[in-house]
Amino acid sequence: MDLRLTGKKALVLASSRGLGLGIAEAIAAEGCDVMITGRSEEKLEAAAAAINARGAGKAHFIVSDLTEKATPELLEKAVKSEFGDIDILVNNTGGPPPGPMSGADLDVVHRQFEIMVLSVMDLTARLLPGMRSRNWGRVLTVASSGVIQPIPNLGLSNALRSALVGWSKSMANEVGGDGVTFNMLLPGRIETDRLKELDAANAKRSGKSLEDVAAAAKGQIPVGRYGAVEEFAATAAFLVSERASYINGSMIRCDGGAIKSV
Repeated sequence: MDLRLTGKKALVLASSRGLGLGIAEAIAAEGCDVMITGRSEEKLEAAAAAINARGAGKAHFIVSDLTEKATPELLEKAVKSEFGDIDILVNNTGGPPPGPMSGADLDVVHRQFEIMVLSVMDLTARLLPGMRSRNWGRVLTVASSGVIQPIPNLGLSNALRSALVGWSKSMANEVGGDGVTFNMLLPGRIETDRLKELDAANAKRSGKSLEDVAAAAKGQIPVGRYGAVEEFAATAAFLVSERASYINGSMIRCDGGAIKSV
């Protein structure tokens, strides 16, 4: 299927590795020019070079840190300098420390809210006018299956990512008529470095081996395995494409059936 992404311009947050990089690679393979971001210049440079070596879309990068309040303005200036206006924004942030919600340090909650929620809202507000003026745009926010079925020991992630659910749906209602769609993509257990870190934390907390923790987790997934980054990224590429023009205000699960609700 031709996703009609050739010549489109995209900014993908937190894309030096993991899910963000997978999405950048997938849409670049469809002919989209991408700006990738992250804190490691070495990783970004290598990732951009690999994308450019494959041909199709071209990759650029900017070193940035979402923990810094000036980052949304920095990214706005970078993409406008390189691309003018962009067509696609993929909001992707790292997760907060694991742990229960009860007894959470409110200073940590406040800081993580700034990083995971306010930075996304700020950056989107800066880049949205260009999309609306051209009557075409895609805003895809990567969250977590925890916004539907809260994940044990990830209380802060469950709470903060859920704030983006109401925001994304509200934006979808407000700007859908301008040709701009807002959707959320919810990963289940996709095999990334972050997943390995969470499994290790669960193993330490439970006193079980890492192998036993992973086996138990896979046993709760109907397809019986962790997902691949490429599978997740292919879903994202479709959602930001021309072909997904009538999908708006939705939360799409990519979880192998792990979420128990209908």
